[in-house]
Amino acid sequence: KSHEKFIAKFDLPFPLLSDTDKSIVVAYGVWVEKSMYGKKYMGTERTTFVIDAKGRIAAIIPKVKPAEHLGLVVKALKELGN
Repeated sequence: KSHEKFIAKFDLPFPLLSDTDKSIVVAYGVWVEKSMYGKKYMGTERTTFVIDAKGRIAAIIPKVKPAEHLGLVVKALKELGN
């Protein structure tokens, strides 16, 4: 339900994925051991996967940094259009 609201709010032309059983983060290799304040735990490494029209991974943008992220995604999408 929250995804539907987010899609409507931003008029997104694509679906959003909810990986409740962690099967996708595991398959994509982004369910990793992390640490905070000396305590280790499992979590998602923020990564963007750009998927082409045939369902193949066209670009991987690892270790997402908000200040750079949009530019990298736009660049990857433009390269898909070529």
